Amino acid sequence: MTTATSSLDSATQLIRDHTARSHDSIVQLMRDICAIPSPEGWIKDVAERIGQEMTDLGFDEVFFDSMGNIVGRVGHGPRKILFDSHIDTVGLGNPSSWQWDPFHGKVEDGILYARGACDEKASTPGMIHALSLWRRLGLADEFTGYYFGNMEELCDGISPNSLVETDGIRPDFVVIGEPTRMQVYRGHRGRLEIRAHAHGKSCHAASPHLGVNAIHRMMEFIEGLMTCWPNLPRHEFLGQGTVVVSSIECKTPSINAVPDRCTITLDRRVTVGETRESVMAHLRSLPGAEGIEFEEMFYDQPAWNGFVFKVDKWFPAWVLEDDHPLVRAGQEARRQLWGAEEPTGRWGFSTNGIYWMGKAGIPSIGFGPGDEVHAHTVEDQVRLDDVVRATEFYALLPLILRGSL
Repeated sequence: MTTATSSLDSATQLIRDHTARSHDSIVQLMRDICAIPSPEGWIKDVAERIGQEMTDLGFDEVFFDSMGNIVGRVGHGPRKILFDSHIDTVGLGNPSSWQWDPFHGKVEDGILYARGACDEKASTPGMIHALSLWRRLGLADEFTGYYFGNMEELCDGISPNSLVETDGIRPDFVVIGEPTRMQVYRGHRGRLEIRAHAHGKSCHAASPHLGVNAIHRMMEFIEGLMTCWPNLPRHEFLGQGTVVVSSIECKTPSINAVPDRCTITLDRRVTVGETRESVMAHLRSLPGAEGIEFEEMFYDQPAWNGFVFKVDKWFPAWVLEDDHPLVRAGQEARRQLWGAEEPTGRWGFSTNGIYWMGKAGIPSIGFGPGDEVHAHTVEDQVRLDDVVRATEFYALLPLILRGSL
């Protein structure tokens, strides 16, 4: 056995022992943060609970960034690793569709059912408790570690974008805690959100031949849109681009009049190689697109503290190479901890990775408890053993990564 192997084995055992001792605290933090409602960006209360945990664990620094996201820092080394977990959730939908209190939740067969259990509060306890181990693992002089609990549900990537550009914190590596079924993920498709407007000519509904129905004009474009789907670009790892009409509305002087304006919103998922310009050019070339006005969308809603950071709703696809040191370190951490041999994966939805890797080019991987099929559903859930085990991965990853840098 080499000295390096012996040292890694010792560190792995230390991590396991610490995680076992911290089991109840990790689970309690998970129950606490799920019990605090944090719908769609309103994260102040849950962030304060997380901040208190980091303070109690002896973080070097705990603070709110300009946007009101919670940040904790451990270490002062030249290389920066950031653990990203969005701590807001979608809303409840119809409250009567829940069979239990969505915040108090319930535990059955070791599974916690609660709003945000899967998407994405489950990664937070492990990230925080892993960072609290850094000094004992000898990482504080080599790395600076950040926990970043942020808002994401309303606009992917806006929080990291603000953290880098407004607060000047730019990590060298990022671990995204969205649910990955405890596998290493390394990319996902992006998207462009667009509004399309069709204009017509209003007249009395009793004489429709005197006008131009904007809804009918939009129907021609939607038909062209749907026929293009099989021919959208495809990437061997991320899959094919898609397009969905996600909302439709019209303006009309009366329910007895021909509408003179129809607007749809498009969710156009993009894959590697597609650009904003290529997507827009393709839309304008479709049958029925003549006369359609396209409007790219922006996000400029204030955060809970009133801070505004305006971004366009272009979210690029991204993929990190399978042989990148960060990906290899993630795979090796799984093998070291659990002897697990599984291929890397990708998300079906999008994450803050659209900024970290897609826009900023910062190497990023995903690792988190839970399965994305339960995200945004009334079956929102996570296995508590995985919430605890994730701590081991987050703690061991930088130890392995430093050996390949």
